[in-house]
Amino acid sequence: QVHLVESGGGLVQAGGSLRLSCVASGRTFSNYAMGWFRQAPGKEREFVSLISRSGDVTYYVDSVKGRFTISRDNAKNTVYLQMNSLKPEDTAVYSCATRWLGYSGNYILPSTYGYWGQGTQVTVSS
Repeated sequence: QVHLVESGGGLVQAGGSLRLSCVASGRTFSNYAMGWFRQAPGKEREFVSLISRSGDVTYYVDSVKGRFTISRDNAKNTVYLQMNSLKPEDTAVYSCATRWLGYSGNYILPSTYGYWGQGTQVTVSS
């Protein structure tokens, strides 16, 4: 069992920045690749970013490339999502999740992730 808790969301103006954190407890954090997803009202859950177990491989959805940066600190059991140049269309609930498969296979599919956090709301005003 892995328990994930996200924090760092909030209300920010367009062009602003936020840093999300996801702290894991339970099983060995470094055994999992970690992903960030987001879900806006009325929309399906969307892949945002993935980081490998060691942190040397990262992936992003095209809409956030160059603006968001995923990182992790295995000593602190924490994965981060630094979000810069935020846009109103980034408004969503952001959740982190564990991926036993690492970054192989179709990592954009939520069904390939195991444990999920409860999410943190990010609202970007225009």
